[in-house]
Amino acid sequence: MQLTPLIALHMGCALGATVIGPVALWARRTGKARPALHRFAGYVFVLLMLAAAISALFIRDFRLPNLGGFTPVHLLVPLTLGGLLLSFWHLNHKRIDHHRSIMRKLYFGACVTAGLFTLLPGRLLGDLLWQQVLAI
Repeated sequence: MQLTPLIALHMGCALGATVIGPVALWARRTGKARPALHRFAGYVFVLLMLAAAISALFIRDFRLPNLGGFTPVHLLVPLTLGGLLLSFWHLNHKRIDHHRSIMRKLYFGACVTAGLFTLLPGRLLGDLLWQQVLAI
């Protein structure tokens, strides 16, 4: 698979969400809460996750085991969208602990864990990484 504008958009949004996510989590975690920073970083995180999830729907891979071009990693799309919706539903109903739990799981599941899977051989980033490591 080659780096197309769609894949670049998806990758940029996913990397951005991976970087901004800890800021949103940290801003409410420290001794002195920073609600403005938390809210700003949280909204940026949500927008980046939405863009990454929606763009993933248009990225198809027919080389890996798939169903109509959708691979098992595409299962993260409905989980991500559902998690975001559920998180805001809990927030709207003042269930802050549930909101916090879902957002943490979303960050660690969709950003960190899925990000590590992109480093496997046969994936675009994985191939780039391993070619560089093996060339050294």
